Amino acid sequence: MPINLDGILLPVTTPFLANEDLDVAGLKRNLATWNVRGIVGYVVLGSTGERVHLDETEYLRVIEAARREVPDNLTFIAGAGQQSTRSTIKEIERAAAVGAEAVLVITPSFYRSAITQDALVKHYLAIADASPVPVILYSMPDLTGIKIEPETAARLSEHQNIIGMKDSSADIKTFADTVCQVPDGFAMMIGNGTVFCEALKTGARGGILAVGCAAPGLCIEIYRAVQAGNIDRAKSLQDKLSPLARAVTKTYGIGGLKTAMELAGLVGGPVRSPLQRPNEAATAEIAQLLRQANDAVNSTTAEDAAFAATGASLAQPGPDA
Repeated sequence: MPINLDGILLPVTTPFLANEDLDVAGLKRNLATWNVRGIVGYVVLGSTGERVHLDETEYLRVIEAARREVPDNLTFIAGAGQQSTRSTIKEIERAAAVGAEAVLVITPSFYRSAITQDALVKHYLAIADASPVPVILYSMPDLTGIKIEPETAARLSEHQNIIGMKDSSADIKTFADTVCQVPDGFAMMIGNGTVFCEALKTGARGGILAVGCAAPGLCIEIYRAVQAGNIDRAKSLQDKLSPLARAVTKTYGIGGLKTAMELAGLVGGPVRSPLQRPNEAATAEIAQLLRQANDAVNSTTAEDAAFAATGASLAQPGPDA
């Protein structure tokens, strides 16, 4: 079946217990909550999921546990990507065997100077040839120092088993250039919540947004507003999302996101060392930004209810967040 990438996907965190063991029960609780929030799917064990902190047994355990909790109508993607092409292919085969419908494959980066655009093309083509499930490219230059350039994405988009790309930079010009160079059926996804509205305006199919783990409703409302052509409304909502998105990614990282999730009533838990949770002042800042995001959603819901009370027809493409 086709992989649905039209809307909001959550790159979920991996909960840990106080001793940093996996908290599988916490993961299941979070998924059960998100399943009914209007998202279209998940990415488990991407960069937000602390994949690099898990061993292979834990990696498969998380995919298996999440797969059992996610209903079939939601897209289920696993993060993948080792430093060698060979190891990446083997990892993808294991992920697919335990339920991944597609894989989000990050660029190798350890031998950075050797990872040219030509090397990336050969790497991803070999992976796509061997992968039993569809492949989504993952460009995350803030973490890897490697960018998938528009021309490279265009070359790779010709492969029938490469179905899209997640770009987590804030470089909207390059994102727009990529959209222009890939086929219409190739799903360009934005992974940076601070530029979500702008990316949608330039042709993003949807967002794989870490901030959505704590504030899915606001992300969904921005998506709906752009789809409806209400760009002023989308921009206004984006103004509330951007500070929170920045805080739970670039400023305070995964620890900040897990804090925001706890404030939203979800399971956050520790991060694995050497990552750290934010201090008291940072937690207060995150709480304030989350309140502002929730207020924006609540205000939108109230406006929609008032509008509907007039007897006018109000399009709602999907369940409320």
